Amino acid sequence: MKKINSILISVFHKDGLGEVIELLKCNPNITIYSTGGTQKFLEQNGLNIEKVEDLTTYPSILDGRVKTLHPKVFGGILAERKEDHLEQLSQYEIPELDCVVVDLYPFEDTRAQSEDESAIIEKIDIGGISLIRAAAKNYKDVVVIPSKDSYSELVKMLSEQDVCSTIEQRKELARKAFSISSHYDTAIHDYFNEEIENRDALKVSQNHSQVLRYGENPHQQAVYYGNLEDDFEKLNGKALSYNNLVDVDAAVEMMREFDNEKTAFIILKHTNSCGVAVRPTTVEAFSAALEGDPISAFGGILISNGTIDISTAEEIDKLFYEVLIAPDFTPEALEKLSKKKNRILLKKKIQPPKPYRIKSILSGVLWQDADLKMESTLEFEVMTQKSPTVDEMDELVFANKCVKHVKSNTIVLTRGSQLLGMGCGQTSRVDACKQAIDKAKRMGFTLEGAVMASDAFFPFPDCVELVQKEGVRAVLQPGGSKNDHMSVDFCDKNGMAMVKTGVRHFKH
Repeated sequence: MKKINSILISVFHKDGLGEVIELLKCNPNITIYSTGGTQKFLEQNGLNIEKVEDLTTYPSILDGRVKTLHPKVFGGILAERKEDHLEQLSQYEIPELDCVVVDLYPFEDTRAQSEDESAIIEKIDIGGISLIRAAAKNYKDVVVIPSKDSYSELVKMLSEQDVCSTIEQRKELARKAFSISSHYDTAIHDYFNEEIENRDALKVSQNHSQVLRYGENPHQQAVYYGNLEDDFEKLNGKALSYNNLVDVDAAVEMMREFDNEKTAFIILKHTNSCGVAVRPTTVEAFSAALEGDPISAFGGILISNGTIDISTAEEIDKLFYEVLIAPDFTPEALEKLSKKKNRILLKKKIQPPKPYRIKSILSGVLWQDADLKMESTLEFEVMTQKSPTVDEMDELVFANKCVKHVKSNTIVLTRGSQLLGMGCGQTSRVDACKQAIDKAKRMGFTLEGAVMASDAFFPFPDCVELVQKEGVRAVLQPGGSKNDHMSVDFCDKNGMAMVKTGVRHFKH
């Protein structure tokens, strides 16, 4: 355990310091150093403060840009508590600093709330981030409190540990400090890099590796290995992000199911379709797809297998979206949609499907054949006494195309070549079914005459029972459960039709 005899406090957010202040009042032997607004706040709340400017003999200068950047501050933080370092501290009259409390300027909040470049730049913390890194580096001797979220750790030391800290606590706080530092620097890097990315999409090297702004989350780095120009002509918009690329891949793979159909339109969010429709024209297909979930469509990925004309563009223009993919755009549509510079417009090139899929896992990779199978009505096996009508058979094909590309466990409900509701990524097929029913109802659809498709078999009749109450009359499943007969029996008793495909389409 190491005693805290001195502490430097320099924070942007003062809220949350109340308990720390009260405990410091109970420990008057702790020397407290501070500067600027923090110093005034602490003094107003009854603490005796040693001014950093008295220690350094320099006032806060350059409009507060330089306050703590001085050897008498950083020497006290970085000095190891060993003989030669302590002798140098004594020689240059530098006090040991046992604890550093910092809360950084809110760069990300300022960037989100303002487009004023000077205001954003002023919220790049220099002294604070330097204090955090210095204290974290010397965690063997110094406690670092790197944000207001860690004030509780200091409270614990002051109230429960006799104003002491353990090496385990100091090391864990150092880890948090460098995590905060990394995230902070990444946010600043993103800000300065954004203009370049918007102008020049992605920097492509000779081997076609593309450095992305970040991965699934801002704290993750990412690189795309490949050549997007093989698949798309980019007509407008900012750089494609990691998540954009994942969603675009899902959109392209799902649209392959409709390559030979009349005009189809799909809207995806987080790789799952929230709107799917086939109609005679692109604008009708878009409108029908949007009806499936206009809320989830906000910020989504749009893809069509038909040309985007001006009437479609005018409807799409009313929606905020990330990416629009189509085989072509009329000049009028392209002019309309390009007025917003960040919208990503991709002209899809005709490419054969990739015959395999690769996923990293553990210390290696998984390789598998791509799921290119899609069953036709000729392959359906009717399991019930009642057969689906011709129209229901066609609708079950449509539903099967939808269910194949939604995360397992999944249930989809469709009618008239339109996705009405889907349950995705559920741990229980019953939950997926309930989610699909609820989704359809919330979007204003009735399910009378709809069909249901499942990506895997029904071990019990519960899902069939749920949709029968809503008016669903035809069901598709891969079959294969030893209890298939239970669902079949229920359908027979209730005048429903059920077919099995013999093919499972899990998507993990």
